[in-house]
Amino acid sequence: MAANNRRMSGKKGAQVGSGGQRRKGLEGKGPTPPAEMRKGHKKNRIATAKAKQAVRRPAPRGRGGKASSELVVGRNPVVEALRGGVPASTLYVQQFIDNDERVREALQLAAERGGINLMEAPRPELDRMTNGLNHQGLVLQVPPYEYAHPEDLADAAAEEGEDPLIVALDGVTDPRNLGAVVRSVSAFGGHGVVVPERRAAGMTAGAWKTSAGTAARTPVARATNLTRALESYKKAGIVIVGLAADGEVELGDLEALEGPVVIVVGSEGKGLSRLVGETCDFRVRIPMPGGAESLNAGVAAGIVLYEASRRRG
Repeated sequence: MAANNRRMSGKKGAQVGSGGQRRKGLEGKGPTPPAEMRKGHKKNRIATAKAKQAVRRPAPRGRGGKASSELVVGRNPVVEALRGGVPASTLYVQQFIDNDERVREALQLAAERGGINLMEAPRPELDRMTNGLNHQGLVLQVPPYEYAHPEDLADAAAEEGEDPLIVALDGVTDPRNLGAVVRSVSAFGGHGVVVPERRAAGMTAGAWKTSAGTAARTPVARATNLTRALESYKKAGIVIVGLAADGEVELGDLEALEGPVVIVVGSEGKGLSRLVGETCDFRVRIPMPGGAESLNAGVAAGIVLYEASRRRG
């Protein structure tokens, strides 16, 4: 009897159910993410390594120099940058991010454009990259902008058999104004924009966006010293025209716009700096019957570029 009991004790009783886990395991998990975002995948490791190198590696300097990398932070700014065609090298996506409409659109835009690395990163890493900014799980890396040299702009005009039409910005610090000027230069057949290396707006994501894509075909040159760059243009036979509210010549009377010219636009309020103003061949005023004290750089440059284009046409 005892032996029989021992045999019975090994018999299995009622089993605990799976609670539906097996059935759930058979359900689909949605589309497979790109290889670059699948942890452990070879492409993910390569993208991660490239992204880290791009963040840490100092930008090499060419003839006109390069800016440093820039990070666009936050869901709305990232989506707007991708919509606006801002150049990008890597899109960082936080691990386990809430997949809302903006996240999906950012991933779709990056995939459609091509050439943008997709990298999944833990939140502490994104916090470190952005110095604690509210990135909302999306960070877009904008590669360094490669500036032209001021001489390149005049050389390009000569190759096309045209008189140079160039805009130089003196003390303009708002990237949106720079983007607007680039757009106007492109619209009216100009050959580029010159900005100082220091204390001036550069080709940031904001400038790219305001340019509405024209920055891809209109060069921006960076001058170590704007006054010396203007003097070099003068030696090459290019007339330097500075815009000033108290200019001695009215825009409609300036015949120099029909030939090779550099239009120098100062900051709103301060205008041209002293040395730059002294370098100009003409100081020109834009008549404003409405009585406004000044115009921002983008509007002022657009008006003069239109006048120059009209006369040349």
